Amino acid sequence: MKSHLRQQIKTKRQQMLPMEVQQKSHDIINRLQESDLYKSSCTILFYVSYNNEVSTHTFIQQALKAQKKVIVPCSNIRDSTLSLFILTQWLQLEHGAYSILEPKKTCISFSSLDILDLVLVPGVVFDIKGNRIGHGKGYYDRLLQKVTAPRIGLAYDFQVVDTIPADPHDQKVDYIITESRSIKCKN
Repeated sequence: MKSHLRQQIKTKRQQMLPMEVQQKSHDIINRLQESDLYKSSCTILFYVSYNNEVSTHTFIQQALKAQKKVIVPCSNIRDSTLSLFILTQWLQLEHGAYSILEPKKTCISFSSLDILDLVLVPGVVFDIKGNRIGHGKGYYDRLLQKVTAPRIGLAYDFQVVDTIPADPHDQKVDYIITESRSIKCKN
């Protein structure tokens, strides 16, 4: 069921036109920026979007200008984990694993997960209880096990369903923000 739902939603996301991705992402990011959680956060873990995910590129650049501490992940393919790095300028990113923009090796690593104020979580499918289906490799599940900061999933409306199957190791988000609504997940 998970793999079928993952593929169905990924296909729908891939069919989005660039203008649609841009407009919906803009609406989602605006909704997030207006939230008290974002306004009160200083150190934020961002994902760097790819493949028609809710676009975070402009948002990351805005956060840097606003002097937020921007943390971004780098994929460790050997053990399917994420290392975190402090990003001080957009030009510190280069194409890495899975063709995702990742910090260059010259960036400063970040290990103090306890000082994160907010974590932005990508996903393919979310449900209103905060369950998520990612790309199936468990990178974010392993990272989120160690994180206590509030977690916000960014998604298009069609990526949010009533319920999805969850395994014991699956990590939930606390909130989901789409182009039309903000959801406080019922955990």
